[in-house]
Amino acid sequence: MESSHVISIANEEDNNNNDNNIAQMKNETNTHLEKNKNLSFVPITSNPKDKNNKQIKSDHDIKKMVHSIKVGISLVLVSLLYILNPLFDQVGENAMWAIMTVVVISEFNAGATLGKGLNRGIGTIVGGGLGCLAAIFAQSIGGVGNSIFIGTSVYIFGSVATYFRLVPKIKNRYDYGVVVFMLTFNLVVVSGARPGVKVWELARERLLNILMGFIIAICVNLFVFPLWASDELHDSIVSRFHNLANTIQGCLEECSKTVKENQPDTSFTVCKSVLNSKSKDESLANFAKWEPWHGKFGFSYPWQKYLKIGEVIRELAALILALERCFQASKKITASLKQPKKVQLEQCEAIGSRIVWTLREVGDSMKQMRKCEGRDNTIDKLKTTREELSLVISTSMIEEFENGEMLPIASLVFLLMEVVEKVGELVIEVGELQDMAGFRTR
Repeated sequence: MESSHVISIANEEDNNNNDNNIAQMKNETNTHLEKNKNLSFVPITSNPKDKNNKQIKSDHDIKKMVHSIKVGISLVLVSLLYILNPLFDQVGENAMWAIMTVVVISEFNAGATLGKGLNRGIGTIVGGGLGCLAAIFAQSIGGVGNSIFIGTSVYIFGSVATYFRLVPKIKNRYDYGVVVFMLTFNLVVVSGARPGVKVWELARERLLNILMGFIIAICVNLFVFPLWASDELHDSIVSRFHNLANTIQGCLEECSKTVKENQPDTSFTVCKSVLNSKSKDESLANFAKWEPWHGKFGFSYPWQKYLKIGEVIRELAALILALERCFQASKKITASLKQPKKVQLEQCEAIGSRIVWTLREVGDSMKQMRKCEGRDNTIDKLKTTREELSLVISTSMIEEFENGEMLPIASLVFLLMEVVEKVGELVIEVGELQDMAGFRTR
């Protein structure tokens, strides 16, 4: 149901009320900031984004080095099957399958490695088992029927497996397993076409070597400085609350400054990166589902809710990008505005400050994994804020729309109303996550 915008008729009494509303909103914001000193605004001139980006890049470089060292350790351990004569006598040339397994399944995150390893193991077992049965049955037929049966079975299983790879749910989590199934089935059934080949022994040896490679890769990945996809997804979602809050704050600070020629605009690269985060979120959520119970994340954790929160954040980032032009256009006409119009613009700035505080408060509650205090009260305040915004535009403003002077401020007001509504939706989604995940109350 679409919301209606209320347009009030301004008079002197309304202007006095507007002054009182602005003072009240500023007092509320200052009170919140006093109670939460760690949430105080960071001046945009201190370039907090640059510092954060450097810290994130440094941490990511360290994680890349750790992952590289872990893969090297895994390869050394699995190569012992080839290097040490007692082990080589047991596994023989099939040790190459163990090395291939370590190379293929070693991924950056523990969840990705575990998921890929399990897919490879299940695909090998199912493909090898069906391949052995098909090869043995083909050998029992003999003659031309042997080749016909093998060709038919390869065609049927290959076609069916390829069809399943196109199913979205299977492709997202089990695509690699289906590929390994096709490869293993074809190798085993075709190898069994030759007389004298012991199909069961061939499949058993390859499965054992793949299992050894899988155990080595998983143990190193899980027990040597593990890198969890769940931690990365959680931290990534939390950081976006503060990044978007900093972006809105930068808009407010620039809007209150005197316009100068060639004055640099606020950087909105954060919003653009948020808009491009969907594929990364989906990959991390998929990997996180494979991970065992660790740290603050248990089994059946609501990762799907994280994806929903990420979607709402992307919608909010798109609105903030649209706000950029409105803020820039609004501050260019601020100097020529009369006092009543400045009051209306100050109202927008006060409401923007309230939005910034809400985003930071919700982001901090997610970071600390605690329930947001006064969640219902926050939602009620956002509804009240939206009603206050609907009263900002007066008929006196509409009379000036003919020359287009006040259009930027009017657009700013309507966009702020949408931002407030989207922030309210975000508060509700985070509240549902807190209930589903069992966040602590304090």
